[in-house]
Amino acid sequence: MRFISEQRLDGGVLEREFILGEIPGTLWTPGSAAPAPLILMAHNNGLPRGEARLVARARHCAAQGYAVAAIDAPGCGERPRSAADDQARADLRQAMRAGEPVDEIFESFVGPLVENAVPEWRTVLDALLALPEIGGPVGYSGWTAVGIRLAVAEPRIAAAGFFAGGYVPRAQREEARQITVPLLFLLQWDDEGNPRQRALDLFDAFGSKEKTLHANLGGHTGTPWFEVEDGGRFFDRHLR
Repeated sequence: MRFISEQRLDGGVLEREFILGEIPGTLWTPGSAAPAPLILMAHNNGLPRGEARLVARARHCAAQGYAVAAIDAPGCGERPRSAADDQARADLRQAMRAGEPVDEIFESFVGPLVENAVPEWRTVLDALLALPEIGGPVGYSGWTAVGIRLAVAEPRIAAAGFFAGGYVPRAQREEARQITVPLLFLLQWDDEGNPRQRALDLFDAFGSKEKTLHANLGGHTGTPWFEVEDGGRFFDRHLR
């Protein structure tokens, strides 16, 4: 892992950009000297790690004493997309404008995004836990599809916060039954692109004995800020 830039933020939080092989990422660490528990933070469906909402959440969590990491996985953010990915996204936009079914189009590019992202997240996790300023345990916050696969594949994930917005491929809906870690699931009740009942069915499928659903009125990007604060209390219970 090679750090390529850094800046000191309010409250002593250190924000550093890194490269690990071909993987670009950002690491936020608190100002305290003690090794910090770690939260892996992923955005939905190929959005960049520098997206403003993710950065705000990451900086807030770091100010509360957590190390937080985000990456641009293959096909996401500044990483190149394949011609097939670009065609699938064009087909999606056309289908949505025409009011046609879109699930199969989502499957064609979200499924591979998940498959390619999780091995890279595990590689990054290995490198992060080797840093002296990071101790563990490890939590996950963000994109549900990646989070399901990562929590199933990676025994070091101790707790997870999932955002219900964003398409979850059929393979991950099946894997949801294997999730056993404590879970916080955030649902926007009026999310125009994500059927409410599908999200409720997914919550029901999770195998965790401790799982909590928070539903708020509003569209896809309307998750209230207080849910970030409640998420912090959730991670405090399970990562400290």
